[in-house]
Amino acid sequence: MKNWPYPRWIGHRGAGQLAPENTLAAFALGAHHGYRMFECDAKLSADEEVFLLHDATLERTTNGKGMAAALSWAALSRLDAGSWHSPACAGEPLLTLASLASWCISRACLLNIEIKPTPGTERRTGEVVARQAMRLWSGQAVPPLLTSFSVEALAGARHAAPALPRGLLLETLHDGWLQQAQALACVAVVCHHPLWNTATVARVHDAGMRCLGYTVNDEAVAQQLMALGIDGIITDRVDRFKPD
Repeated sequence: MKNWPYPRWIGHRGAGQLAPENTLAAFALGAHHGYRMFECDAKLSADEEVFLLHDATLERTTNGKGMAAALSWAALSRLDAGSWHSPACAGEPLLTLASLASWCISRACLLNIEIKPTPGTERRTGEVVARQAMRLWSGQAVPPLLTSFSVEALAGARHAAPALPRGLLLETLHDGWLQQAQALACVAVVCHHPLWNTATVARVHDAGMRCLGYTVNDEAVAQQLMALGIDGIITDRVDRFKPD
């Protein structure tokens, strides 16, 4: 991907901690603050509907219990995904990727889809998410960026929809991380922001890939990353940082 089509600033899970993460309320709030690109977490229900949720379990961000992947989308769609955040968001439902795609496309917003597989479903989740994303964004000028910490999920995404751009997420720089990203034909490496320095940025750029950092909520850190020439910054603080 020679011409990078994505803006520098990306709203984490919609609007970070200002709204219930991965819900339509969060993306709407991020857009209200001027953001044109968002990150979200995608996984599979028991009947393989692609929906948005960060955790493998339901307790933290919904009124449900247990493994999310054990429930059908019909059951998941009835859960309250907003009350945990604030009374004003009570009743906010979980969101399908299809619904978010429609919302983003209608508003000319872009998306970074983090493939967040339930353990044991890595490759299948990558395949299903990528295949659905390819269909949902068919004919659009800018496709979604698919990222994951899971090499198997990215391999599945590459197999199912090789034309969609991919990025390898990293919490640490393990041995062979750059070669791994290259082997997956990634267009970007997305690191925990303290991992970026002059040397790591240069290595990724020299390899023809872009550098993204997460989750950046401090102004001094953001300035340091921009001075390094980083290509994308994922933030919770859509209220603090004005997007380009």
